[in-house]
Amino acid sequence: MVKESRQGFGFALRRGMAEATGDLIILAEPDGTFTARDILKLLAYSEDFDLVLGTRTTRELIWREANMGWFLRVGNWAVAKLLQLLFGGPSLSDCGCTLRLIHRPALERLLGRFTVGGSHFLPEMVILGLAAGLRVIEIPVNYRGRIGQSKITGSRLKALMVGLRMIKLIVSYRLRLWLRPLTHRNGGYPEAGLTRPVRNRQI
Repeated sequence: MVKESRQGFGFALRRGMAEATGDLIILAEPDGTFTARDILKLLAYSEDFDLVLGTRTTRELIWREANMGWFLRVGNWAVAKLLQLLFGGPSLSDCGCTLRLIHRPALERLLGRFTVGGSHFLPEMVILGLAAGLRVIEIPVNYRGRIGQSKITGSRLKALMVGLRMIKLIVSYRLRLWLRPLTHRNGGYPEAGLTRPVRNRQI
């Protein structure tokens, strides 16, 4: 059992990734919103990409009971497009999908640079990945109804506040990285891409 004393969605994810031992690390929420078979989609792209992101904004894959109305869908899309524009990323349509896969060598290059402990951690992970030269792709995944109520998307006001924090994070990172590009502690990042073969696909 892994314990994280600091409260916050980002702190929980960071602790989980730091304690994981597999060569492939998959993040997901245990609230029933994601389907296990979509992990196969992530794995299908894992040979070619360092970070595989899910997106919950594909209308055909949003289940009827899912909490992804027009307000949340458009908001996620807009913030993701801002991140894509400012960081020259791949096509992005969801700034807050937890379901994602990352290779251990790629994760090790990011762990010491995470700063966010709250619910706006997910875009920080993408920003740092793009800044480090990781190969990133986003793919559609199913999004189902949640078991229980979200503290973040349970109300439009809370969802709006999280969205504004994400926008502030994205813009501030862009300004900081323009002034001080991300570099490795030893003087520069190694070439983007995998640094060792995948052996143990522990999830």
